[in-house]
Amino acid sequence: MTTSRMPALFLGHGSPMNVLEENRYTQAWRALGEQLPRPRAIVAISAHWCLQMTAVTAMAQPKTIHDFGGFPQALFDIQYPAPGSPELAAELQRLLAPVKVIADSSEWGLDHGSWGVLIKMYPQADIPVVQLSIDGTQPAEYHYQLGRKLSALRDQGVMLVASGNVVHNLRMLKWQQDISPYPWAESFNQYVRDHLDYQGEHHPLVNYHQHEGAMLSNPTPEHYLPLLYILGSWDGNEAMSIPVDGIEMGALSMLSVQVG
Repeated sequence: MTTSRMPALFLGHGSPMNVLEENRYTQAWRALGEQLPRPRAIVAISAHWCLQMTAVTAMAQPKTIHDFGGFPQALFDIQYPAPGSPELAAELQRLLAPVKVIADSSEWGLDHGSWGVLIKMYPQADIPVVQLSIDGTQPAEYHYQLGRKLSALRDQGVMLVASGNVVHNLRMLKWQQDISPYPWAESFNQYVRDHLDYQGEHHPLVNYHQHEGAMLSNPTPEHYLPLLYILGSWDGNEAMSIPVDGIEMGALSMLSVQVG
């Protein structure tokens, strides 16, 4: 374990079936777990815990949440028994003040947006994980600014792992033979790639609706917003890279971003 500045990751998690499968995305996640410095703890930000408030899991043993339906029983049988960290949860509350962060000691846990990628990175489930909710009532700038505050944790051995998809339109998914990306999906995904390391005011990825494909790419924002936490945690000098990318079924971006 090291206390040097930890990387921050945004991982496009895609289908829950990635938990059971091995593909180029899961291989990239596994490689990150093997190659990056080992954190003392992880703060996970998942698209699948979207509330009307900011909350943090504060239980010692967060449950594995199977927040999906219509998948094989084998997927529901999987557990990811990573410990929690009430101490880190309390630290998050202090760090994000004056934003009020509710400590959740019983209701939530780790949903598939978080454990679905962490089970590939750290299959032993032996690193403490707390999960931070997304406040769906707040604008994009709010999430970017929380990422700036969370950046301090990276100097304390804590890795940020945000999980979503920068293009996420399930109603437009292609299930037939031609699963090539929609032009608007490809264009928006490239727009994100092109502006990851933007420095200056009015970040184009915070103001992402200026792109003509934004609404089709994200009919609702919760899968896009986790990226902003990672961009907010960037110090402007660190390396930024793309461990893996791709658009599945026409309208689901698997873009992943590494900072540091």
